[in-house]
Amino acid sequence: MLSKPLLTIHEVADLLKMKESTVRNWIRDGELRAIKMGRDWRVAVKDLETYLNDHANKPEQ
Repeated sequence: MLSKPLLTIHEVADLLKMKESTVRNWIRDGELRAIKMGRDWRVAVKDLETYLNDHANKPEQ
């Protein structure tokens, strides 16, 4: 079983207060890891956290 749910592009964009097109661009450019499920993409919470940590201006404490 998954320990954390998979997020839709809409949910990721909503969490980050960004446009869905920005999230889609990150996925398309290979910056954000995502899983293709049928016609839709899903993002694991762990992968979103990794992406955010990699793009932070200060290292994690």
